[in-house]
Amino acid sequence: MAKLEQGIAMMQEGKWEQAAQLLTEAIQEEPNNPLGYVNFANLLDVLGEAERAVTFYKKALEIDDTLATAYYGLGTICYEQEQFEDAKVMFEKAMKCGLQSGDVYFMLGFTYVELGKDLMALPHLQRAMELNDSDAEAAFQYGLCLARLEHVKEAKAVFEKVLELDPTHTDALYNLGVAYAFEENNEKALEFFKQAVKLQPDHFLAGNGIRLLEQD
Repeated sequence: MAKLEQGIAMMQEGKWEQAAQLLTEAIQEEPNNPLGYVNFANLLDVLGEAERAVTFYKKALEIDDTLATAYYGLGTICYEQEQFEDAKVMFEKAMKCGLQSGDVYFMLGFTYVELGKDLMALPHLQRAMELNDSDAEAAFQYGLCLARLEHVKEAKAVFEKVLELDPTHTDALYNLGVAYAFEENNEKALEFFKQAVKLQPDHFLAGNGIRLLEQD
C-alpha cells in the first residue's frame, strides 16, 4: 500500500501522528500529487490547525485547479470562520468541479441561510435531504427553511419525516407544534410542545409555547 493510502487509513483510525508522518512522506515522494496536500490539509483541519490547512488546500489547487475536494475543504473552513461569502464561492466551485454529494449541497444551502437568503438555500437543502435520505438534520434544516418561507404545510410533512428518522429530535417536535399553532390547532400544538419538553426539560421555546397556549 502506498504511503498516501496508508496515511488515509491511519486518519480513519484516528491515529493522527502516524497519519501525519505517512502523509508527509507521501508528499515528499510525490510532490506533484495534489491528493497528498488535500489529505494533509484534512488532517490539519481535524486537529484544529485551520490556517495551515488552508495553505495545503491552496497548494493542491496550484497543482490541479479542478480538485473539488480542495474547494470543499476551503469552503468548510471559511464557513467555520463565518466568512460566508467566501464559503459560498468555494462550495459552488466544488460543485462545478464535479462534487455532487449531499454534504456539499447541505453546506451550500446552510451558507445561504447564514447569508439570509432562504429562497436560494431551499433547493440546495432539498437536494441534500434527497441525497442523504437517512440524515435527520439535513431534513430538519430543509423543513426549517420551508417554515421561514411560510410554506407551513410542506414544512409539517418534512418535520414528520425528521421524527420518523429521529423520534427524539426535540427541535422538530417544537417546530411541528409551531406549525399546528399557525394553523390554530392549539390542542395538537400543545401535544408536540409537551413531547419536546418531556425529552428536553430545558427546551425554552417549547416551554414558552406551553405557557402561552395554556393561558388561552
